[in-house]
Amino acid sequence: MINESITVNQLNEMSKNTMMEHLDIEFTAIGKDFVEAKMPVDHRHHQPYGLMHGGASVTLAETLGSVAAHCSVDTNKHLTVGLEINANHIKSVRSGYVYGKATPIHIGKSTQVWSITINDEKQNLVSVSRLTVSVIDRR
Repeated sequence: MINESITVNQLNEMSKNTMMEHLDIEFTAIGKDFVEAKMPVDHRHHQPYGLMHGGASVTLAETLGSVAAHCSVDTNKHLTVGLEINANHIKSVRSGYVYGKATPIHIGKSTQVWSITINDEKQNLVSVSRLTVSVIDRR
C-alpha cells in the first residue's frame, strides 16, 4: 500500500517552509499501512480558552491523511488532493504533545479514504477524522 522506500526523514524534509513546520508537526513513523506524526500543543495551537484549536487537530489529521495518500501512489504519474475532511473532537488538550496515525479505509484508482486518530500523551482519544482524497493524473 504505502511505498516502503519512503523514509520519515524524507517526509519531514517535505514539510520545510510549510504550515507543518510552523505548527511543528513531526513525522515519527511510516509503515506498510500507516503514517504517524506528533505535534506539540502550545500557544501556536490554542484557541482563546487555552485549549488546542480544532483547526490545529484537523491540520494534523489532513497532513497525515494527505501524506499517507501521497506515499501510496506513483508520484511520477499521480498526485493526491483532498476532497473532504470531517472531524469529531472528543477530548480537549491544553499542553504537551498529541500523536496522530493515518490508516487506510479505501485505496482505489481514483479516490482514497483515510481514517486519522489523534491521541494525547496518556493515549486518550482526542479526535477522529476521515479524509477523502482524489487521485489525479500529473500533468
